[in-house]
Amino acid sequence: MNLQTLFQDFNPSKFVVHTCLLIFTILFALKLDNYLTWSYWTIFTPIWIWKILVILGAIVGSYVWWRYPHFRLEGEAYIHYKSMLISLALHLILLMFELLVCDNLESKRHLWILVFIPLIFISIVSIAICIWAVKHDRSFELELFCAVNVLQFIFLALRLDEFIMWSWEVVFVPLWIVMCLSLVGVLYTIIFAAILLRTPEVNAQQRRSSINSALGYWFLVIPILVFQVLLADKLDDDIRISYIAVVSPLFVSFTTLILMSFSAKGGNKWWFAMRKDFCSFVLGACPVLQEYANIAYHSERRTNRVEMEQVEKNEKTVKRADLLKPIQPIVSIEMPD
Repeated sequence: MNLQTLFQDFNPSKFVVHTCLLIFTILFALKLDNYLTWSYWTIFTPIWIWKILVILGAIVGSYVWWRYPHFRLEGEAYIHYKSMLISLALHLILLMFELLVCDNLESKRHLWILVFIPLIFISIVSIAICIWAVKHDRSFELELFCAVNVLQFIFLALRLDEFIMWSWEVVFVPLWIVMCLSLVGVLYTIIFAAILLRTPEVNAQQRRSSINSALGYWFLVIPILVFQVLLADKLDDDIRISYIAVVSPLFVSFTTLILMSFSAKGGNKWWFAMRKDFCSFVLGACPVLQEYANIAYHSERRTNRVEMEQVEKNEKTVKRADLLKPIQPIVSIEMPD
């Protein structure tokens, strides 16, 4: 294991988001099962930490952007900074939705359709943001998730307000469609990885990368599908299990996303004004860590002392045998003319 190789493709933004979502999912399930008596404002603490880091990162990045104008000339600095501002705007609107959700869970004084208005607005705006991100080669995972689930958000709000009395399996129809498309993508990655394994022209690194992608998407999509089935049955009273059991498949998905963040690359370099990859930024800020980043650990089998002595004894035996070999003179016979 080479520490520098491990962290040079590390995406800190995805790591923070997925870790906070994992902790929040556990706390929220325990709250629904009445194992925790905390208020929902406390249960949402991982979400608040996520949003605070986003806001602080944008403030520091904006300060450096306006304080040092020459930094704007670095490569695609303007695209990175604009992308950060767009992401900040989406997170602020998402924060408004989360505040309304938390308040409504505590007081139940709002209609859910009003609570979901910020999320529906994000979903509509995300369509244009996805188009902009494709043109400028930027990642758009949150935006894509919101854009494809706008109908799902409307159905959820109407069902929670009991304006529609459909079963939850019907309410989740838009999400079923998305999951079916995701399964097609998973099957494609598995077939593609199998083809690369049987292609001799492909090198080992490409094969390993395709296998890791196939496994990653498999452990990401399948647990989400299982969670969706369990949740629909739980809400329709078809099964009687705890909410922590319902969300347990999500633990696999979030763990997969956290592990994938170590090879996600990318990321906006203007969060907290890093202006470089996370690994380079950390090593530059803490030069002492450079010594540890240059350490590599190998899992090769080491030879113990007894084996070393046996090898040396064998080498001496071979050398002694070579010395005892008889010397055979080379006789040259010349034929007379």
